[in-house]
Amino acid sequence: MEIHIGDRIADVTLVSKEGNKVQLTIDGVPYDVDIVMAENGSCSILHEGKSYNAELIRKEGGKSYTVNAHYQSYNIDIIDSQAKYLRMRKGGEEKQQDKIVSPMPGKVVKIPVKVGDRLQAGDIVVVIEAMKMQSNYKVNSECVVKEILVNEGDSVNSNQVIMTLDVVKEEE
Repeated sequence: MEIHIGDRIADVTLVSKEGNKVQLTIDGVPYDVDIVMAENGSCSILHEGKSYNAELIRKEGGKSYTVNAHYQSYNIDIIDSQAKYLRMRKGGEEKQQDKIVSPMPGKVVKIPVKVGDRLQAGDIVVVIEAMKMQSNYKVNSECVVKEILVNEGDSVNSNQVIMTLDVVKEEE
C-alpha cells in the first residue's frame, strides 16, 4: 500500500503478522518489529532492541491519521490499492478493458458473477482481501463475463488476470 507521511510517499507491504510480531517492507527494505497497540490509540514499537512510543489519532474517513511521536506530529494518509489503481489509470472514465486484473496480491473472497452474466457499469465482479481489508472491484461499462480464471478462496498476485470480459460496443 502507499502511505503519505507529510511530503514523503512510502510503499509499505505487510509480509507477515503473527501475534505482535510483524514483518514488513518499507520501500523494499525489510523490517521486523514487535507492535503492541493499546485501546486509547497509543502503541509501543520494538525494533532492533530499541523501544518507540507513538499515539495514533484516526481522522474522519478512517484512512488518515495524526501520529505523535518524539515530540513531533506527522500527518499520515493511507492510499488504498483500489484508489491508487484507479488514479494510475488515465482518468477513471476510460472504456472497460476486456479483462479484470488484480492491482494487488490478496485472497479472492467473493465472485458474485458467473460466466455469461451481462453486467452494467458499477457492478461488482470480485472482492479481494488484502491485509484484513476487503476491496470491491467493479466494471465501468456494460460487458459480459467471458471467463473466470480464479475461484473463491484462491490467492492472487499483483497484475494477475482474474477474469476476461466481452465489452458491449455502444451503438453509434
